[in-house]
Amino acid sequence: MTRARLWSVHGLLRFGALAGLGVFTALTHAPFDLWPAALIGWAAILWVLAQAPTLRLALTAVLAVGLGYFGFTLRWLIEPFLVDAATWGWAAPFGVSLMALRETLFWVAGVAVARWVGAGRLPALVFCLTLAEALRGYLFTGFPWGLIGHALIPTPIAQVAALGGPHLLTLVILTVAAGLVYVVQRDWWGSVPLIVAACAWPLLAPGPAPATDGPLVRIVQPNAPQDEKWDPTSNAVFFDRMMAATRADPVPDLIVWPETAIPVRLDFAWPELEIMSEAARGAPLITGINRVQDDQYYNSLIVLGRGAQVMDIYDKSHLVPFGEYVPFGDLLKSMGVRGLAPSDGGGFAKGLPRQSLIDLPGIGPARALICYEGIFAEEVAVPGARPRLLVMITNDAWFGRAAGPQQHLAQARLRAIEQGLPMVRSANTGISAMIDAQGRVLASLPLGEAGHIDAPLPPADPVTVYARAGDWPALLLVLLGLAVTLITTPRRHNLDA
Repeated sequence: MTRARLWSVHGLLRFGALAGLGVFTALTHAPFDLWPAALIGWAAILWVLAQAPTLRLALTAVLAVGLGYFGFTLRWLIEPFLVDAATWGWAAPFGVSLMALRETLFWVAGVAVARWVGAGRLPALVFCLTLAEALRGYLFTGFPWGLIGHALIPTPIAQVAALGGPHLLTLVILTVAAGLVYVVQRDWWGSVPLIVAACAWPLLAPGPAPATDGPLVRIVQPNAPQDEKWDPTSNAVFFDRMMAATRADPVPDLIVWPETAIPVRLDFAWPELEIMSEAARGAPLITGINRVQDDQYYNSLIVLGRGAQVMDIYDKSHLVPFGEYVPFGDLLKSMGVRGLAPSDGGGFAKGLPRQSLIDLPGIGPARALICYEGIFAEEVAVPGARPRLLVMITNDAWFGRAAGPQQHLAQARLRAIEQGLPMVRSANTGISAMIDAQGRVLASLPLGEAGHIDAPLPPADPVTVYARAGDWPALLLVLLGLAVTLITTPRRHNLDA
C-alpha cells in the first residue's frame, strides 16, 4: 500500500485497523507471550507514524494504536469491579477505557515531540516513545504496566535489564523494530540491530538453573477468592489451609504467607499469631496483615518469630491510588474536607520506603514488596546493605484468573533480573513462585489452587548495574540520542510539514 493510499482510507476504518494493530502488538504480554508480535507490530506502527503526512494524522494513528494496545493489555482491570458486580459492574468499561486513554496520552505526547525533534523520522520516534514509556512510571503516581520492553521478558534478551532496567528493553525492541523497517526499505544499515540482537540471543540465555542447597523456603497459597476473603464464615477455612501448610514436614527455614493473609488487625490478632508461631516450629513466618498506629491504617508485612514475637514490620509505601488511598486526602483535610485522609478512615497511610529491609534470622536481609510495589522497577533498590533476596506478598485475587496475575508474575521475574536477586513470591490465589536471579521460575503454584511449595533459596548474583544506577543509564542514552537527532535534523517552521 502506498503512502497516499494508506491515508486516503476512510477515517473510521483506518482508526479501527490501527486499533487492531495495537491489539496484535499487545499479544506480546502474558498470558500469550508472543514476543515476535512485538517486532512485527512495532515495525508496522513505526512505519505508519513515520509515513504520516501531518501531525494530526500521526497523533490520530498513535491514539488508535494505544487504545487498542492498552485496552487489550489492561482488560484485567474489569475484574475488581466484578467482585461486587451489582454495585460496581456498571463502572468496569469506564475504568478500563479511562486507564487505556491515560496511558495512550503518553505515547501521543511522545509522537508529538518526535515530530518536532526529528520530523517524525524513525530515530526520533524510537527515542521519544522510549522516553514516554519511562515517564509512565513516574508521572501522576506512575503506572508502568504493559511497557513495550515487557515483551522481552520471556526471552534471553531480558537479561539486558540487569544493565538498564525495563526502559533499556523498550529501547532495544523499538530499535530492532526500526531496523526491520529499514531492511524492508532496502536500507541495509538497518540490519545491524537485527544482527546484534541475533548474536546476543544465545550469549544471554541463562540456561537451566543449577542445583542449590540454599535455605528451604515454604511458600503458602490459600486460594481465597476476593468475594469470600473477608466473609467471617469462610475465614476459618482459609486460615486452616495456611495452618496445614505451615505444619507440614519438613520444618523449613522460612515460611511466607500472602498479603492480608490474616483478616484481623495486628492489634487484635494475638490468638492467631500464637497458633501460627507454634505451627512454624521456630521458622520465621512472613505474613501480610493490616495494622493501626497513631490513628493511621497501614497495609503491612510482619516477620513472626518464636513466642508470637513480631520481629520486624514493613508498611507498604507505594499505594494504589483510589484503591488504597485518596490522592491529596491530607491536603483536602487541611482545607476542611473530612473523610478522605487516612487518619479519617479514607484508606491506608504510606509507610517509609527507606524501611523496606526486613531481617530474616538465618537467611539475612530481604527487600520487602507488597503487591503493587512490585511494578516499580526504580523503587526496588534501597541504599545500604544489599539484600539477600526479594520477598513479595500479594493478593491478585482482585484480578481474576487471566491476564492480570500472569502479567504481574512476569514483572516479578524482571525485578529479580534487574536486581540480581532471587524472589520469593506468595500470592493469595496465585501465581506463587520461587524465582532465581536470572528470572527463571524454579517452582510455582498455578492460579486458583490451594497448597504450598517448598523450594531452596537460589543464590544472589553480584550487584547489577541497574541496582546501583537505576534508570539513569537508559535515560541518558535516550537523551543523548534525542540530542543528536535534534542537532542533525533540519528545523521546520511547521510541525505538519
